[in-house]
Amino acid sequence: MATYEECLRTGTQQLRDAGIEEAALEARLMMMAVSGLSRTGLISAGTDPVPEDIAARFSEMLRERQTRRPLQHILGTAEFFGLEFLCDERALIPRPDSEVVAEAALRLIPEGAGVMVADLGTGTGCLLSAILANRPGTSGVGVEASAQAASLARENLARLGLAARAAVFEGSWADWPDWQAADLIVSNPPYIASAEIAGLAPEVRAHDPMAALDGGEDGLVAYREIIRLAGQHMKPGGWLVFEIGYDQKDAVSGQLELAEFTEIGSSKDLGGNDRAVWGRKPGK
Repeated sequence: MATYEECLRTGTQQLRDAGIEEAALEARLMMMAVSGLSRTGLISAGTDPVPEDIAARFSEMLRERQTRRPLQHILGTAEFFGLEFLCDERALIPRPDSEVVAEAALRLIPEGAGVMVADLGTGTGCLLSAILANRPGTSGVGVEASAQAASLARENLARLGLAARAAVFEGSWADWPDWQAADLIVSNPPYIASAEIAGLAPEVRAHDPMAALDGGEDGLVAYREIIRLAGQHMKPGGWLVFEIGYDQKDAVSGQLELAEFTEIGSSKDLGGNDRAVWGRKPGK
């Protein structure tokens, strides 16, 4: 019977052979998930034999990951902004880069302010949840065209104890009737240019919903639509905060300027790439 150390060493090598960059970390996270051990507990148990049922489940997880199924789908959860989200193929996996967008939104909401926040294309509900969890006075709505993603967002809001302050509208941005009620709108829309989809990592290309990735020929279709709708229907003085692709700051900022939004700003993710752009609808 192999020890924990031996299983981790073997598992790490199998993941490396499959082209997984953070093989050692992922092997450890899988073993923690199947064994129930913490990171320090896993170190302490290093030379202990691994029970057969745990070894079998660990091997099954490794096989799944070798097919390039995302780790978050295998584990069933992903962490975002210190919160744990259910995660599966119904919606985009929450990614650390997107935390910059939540941070930008939170900077625009004063502590204790009773504002209404909307998240267009809410997916797992991660952006909306992060904002509501850090601003107890806020309420919110996730707008989601996919029935599958909408169901996942509802599950996450309920798990996080946020359902009393949040609703999920199932339908398109254009059909959402409450633009005028939102003080701040956040969105991580599809922004990959159609021609670039084929070059994405298999974890993304084969497992994330295509409708959440494909931003049209230039990757900017959703931004133009949201900014147009916001210009027509959004409350004067309201904020619009976007996640963007690394090379889209000028284009999205330019669209906001054309729509006469003011106080336009941007921020970078931990990798140094432009990741968030925001602006304020004039008036008020």
